Amino acid sequence: MVAKRIIPCLDVKDGKVVKGIHFVDLKEVGDAIEMGVAYAREGADELVYLDISASREGRGTFVDLVGRIALGIDIPFTVGGGISSLEDASRLLDAGADKISINSAAVAHPELITRIASKYGSQFVVCAIDARCIDGTWRVTTHGGTRPTERELFSWAREAQERGAGEILFTSMDHDGTRSGYACEQLARLSEELSIPVIASGGAGSIAHIADVLTRGRADAALAASIFHYGQIRIPELKKELQAQGINVRI
Repeated sequence: MVAKRIIPCLDVKDGKVVKGIHFVDLKEVGDAIEMGVAYAREGADELVYLDISASREGRGTFVDLVGRIALGIDIPFTVGGGISSLEDASRLLDAGADKISINSAAVAHPELITRIASKYGSQFVVCAIDARCIDGTWRVTTHGGTRPTERELFSWAREAQERGAGEILFTSMDHDGTRSGYACEQLARLSEELSIPVIASGGAGSIAHIADVLTRGRADAALAASIFHYGQIRIPELKKELQAQGINVRI
């Protein structure tokens, strides 16, 4: 059985890690590199760095920061935010990122998934999907959750997989930053309909929430930010408790 992964997410703005609710009211919580090193030492399986303002402000993710992160940590990390072309992806992967995450640009230009996967392989491509429930339908949103689209969550996830995405990173914008638990019902459906790994994001507030999403939610990995950044949950203790509950994690 493949081990479930624990993935701290570091939302980056101007080189600093920030956190808010629904990507607004942001507060600085630390240095991107220093926090990454600390999480690697604590036993994180992977890291995700998201330049959360890049798409809205039209900026590319800072390649030099990615290079410094790659020198500082020894676990896989994914970089997203502002990636709108094959050239953007190439620069980040060449700088040392293990995977790239595309979101807004993939919705606007789905062929971008295919182009990157064709050149580098599906294992390098994470399709991030931000969605919220609107009138009973889970609608895909872009630009940090600020722009609703006509795309529906499950059909878009299936298309992303068909186009070559190697993983889906689903964030429920209704749950993000609330610490009220993940969207387990939607995650379980994604896991059932897809053959690629699904990473759960949005809503972690306790060890119970993480255990729930890895079992009832059938997620392959749990991503969280606030609970790790503010020390509410430490990764070693989290993994010990998950293991005690029969969930396969790397200790």
